[in-house]
Amino acid sequence: MTLFRKKSKRAVPDPATARTIAQGDVLGLVAENGAKIWRGLPYAASTAGDNRWRPPQPAPRWEGVREAVRFAERCAQLTNEFDAKEGLKPGLVIGSEDCLALDVYAPSGTHESLPVMVWIHGGGNVWGCSSKYDASRLAQNEKVIVIAVQYRVGPLGWFAHPALRADAPTPQDACACFAILDLIAALRWVRTNVAAFGGDPDCVTIFGESAGGHNVVALLASPLAKGLFHRAIVQSGAFESTGLAEAEGETGALLNPSRTIADKLGAHSAEALRALSVDTLLGAYTRGPGFVDVPRVIEDGVVLPSGPIRDAFRSTSTFNPVPTILGTNHDEMKLFYLRDKRVTTKRLGAFVVAKDQPAYDALTGHLTRLWRIRAVSEPAAMMRAAGHDSVHAYRFDWDDGGRVLFTDLHKLLGAAHGFELPFVFNRFEHLGDADRFLFQKRTAADRERLSRALGAYWASFARSGVPSCHGEPAWPAYGDSPGAFLSFDSDSDGGIEVRSGDDTLAALIADLNSETRIDRCVVVEELNRWMFGRPVHSQVLEATGCR
Repeated sequence: MTLFRKKSKRAVPDPATARTIAQGDVLGLVAENGAKIWRGLPYAASTAGDNRWRPPQPAPRWEGVREAVRFAERCAQLTNEFDAKEGLKPGLVIGSEDCLALDVYAPSGTHESLPVMVWIHGGGNVWGCSSKYDASRLAQNEKVIVIAVQYRVGPLGWFAHPALRADAPTPQDACACFAILDLIAALRWVRTNVAAFGGDPDCVTIFGESAGGHNVVALLASPLAKGLFHRAIVQSGAFESTGLAEAEGETGALLNPSRTIADKLGAHSAEALRALSVDTLLGAYTRGPGFVDVPRVIEDGVVLPSGPIRDAFRSTSTFNPVPTILGTNHDEMKLFYLRDKRVTTKRLGAFVVAKDQPAYDALTGHLTRLWRIRAVSEPAAMMRAAGHDSVHAYRFDWDDGGRVLFTDLHKLLGAAHGFELPFVFNRFEHLGDADRFLFQKRTAADRERLSRALGAYWASFARSGVPSCHGEPAWPAYGDSPGAFLSFDSDSDGGIEVRSGDDTLAALIADLNSETRIDRCVVVEELNRWMFGRPVHSQVLEATGCR
């Protein structure tokens, strides 16, 4: 889910990075590979105080020269197990409401009109930051400008409440998707300033993974983002959304709707809600294992359509029909069950193994298939049926993780959620201390070839809208042949190759009904956790008899 960064040497500004942007003069630094980096550039003002739950306000100017060598503080959030590498315990409130900033990565040399790739980080839309991603190699290898963006997360980024609408001076103030407004503001900043770094403001690709991919989908569906980007890559994203009444708690049974939170805090006016400290606000949310759960990607009728977001992709008049790549990983769900004590255990107190490997594979396999059906097969087919032909699909299949005593990462994780990230960024740092087992020396050359090819496909798509890589297979558009997609795998497992064969919900249900490795109703119960209240959940319940 993140690329963990190692501690680096003290950053020193480099005169070669002097630039002038709309806010003033700025100096960055030069990476070891020669790439130029500018960190922590604000694209909007602080969202604290009266700016909380409002559209992002213009970024302030500065006097003199700003040394952009340090990352901005992350947006206010709760820590979780992925912060352990930084010595942070889960459940801590960290970060700031003054966090709307971005980091710019450019290749060495002097350039003009390079493709621009705007990276949107993942983290369930409740966690994460730009500093966990180092795009210097992607920028240098592929001669592109990469911009990593921070945005409001958790309830500060997603909050629907009638008190905020009553207090709204403009339609955008009455929204519920403040995180998406942040990303729109960042794209406007890019349009104004990216030429100073050698980028082409008329050649902008948005790409993101997990929640970042979900937000790419939201930008594709948002009328407010029209014309701000020209291509889109959705890595393990989602096409799901939350109804406004559900987000508020008027209907449904979602965890932590806004009215429940406001009632718990005794804050019923916009003024009272904005006066709450971040600690008090986040402390009111019921926390489960891992990420805090909040209603997000809300159908507010302002930033996003008032109906289900996936319906927007049925017509090119209701989404931004730019060239799009959609993809998932072969074993997405294994990451989320790795430490689930219901299905895994530890030998000698440290080495994680599946309690029942066939059952573990069946559970995670069926749920991964549903993810791909909902996030790739169905939306790609909808866009194609709407007349949008420039859609490409992929699956990331690299699963050559190594073994440490009893723990076999090939079996336990495979090509899990987020595992394409080290390959996209050409930086094999992902699981912290476990990286030496995940990325063993025996796979180094093969990994490097796959990584460089994946980066080349992404960059060529950013340049032209057509993903290609010299010496590798041509990537057909979705629908050119039945269910065509590109598989990214190691040379020992077939390498990069075009495959076909679309998956459907009907096929998944049929396989569930004939499942012998695990009780199908156990799978459906887990489906309930991930898709509760969605029509697809009801359809599977009825078809499998698991009520």
